[in-house]
Amino acid sequence: MRGAASGAAGLLLALLLAPPGAAADTEGSIHLKDGPGREVTAGHCALCHSLEYIPANAPAMDRAGWQKTVQKMRERFGAPITDEEAKAILDYLGTSYAGKS
Repeated sequence: MRGAASGAAGLLLALLLAPPGAAADTEGSIHLKDGPGREVTAGHCALCHSLEYIPANAPAMDRAGWQKTVQKMRERFGAPITDEEAKAILDYLGTSYAGKS
């Protein structure tokens, strides 16, 4: 049992230390729209959840909604996103995935 726990801890550590784009590769069936900020968005978002959340939530989101979401991910869930990355993510989501006018 100790080996399994050790392996799981090692995997978690590897995911936490991986560059932001590394986890996005596991989202093979999800392809986000091309645009500035796509890679930083995919890399950070896929660390914690499926990228499917982005297009699924887009119809109900505007820039302000995405801003609240990015802020929540940083403050409540502790997402390791710098101010510069948060701006790039918000610009990308606000431009590419804002379905609500």
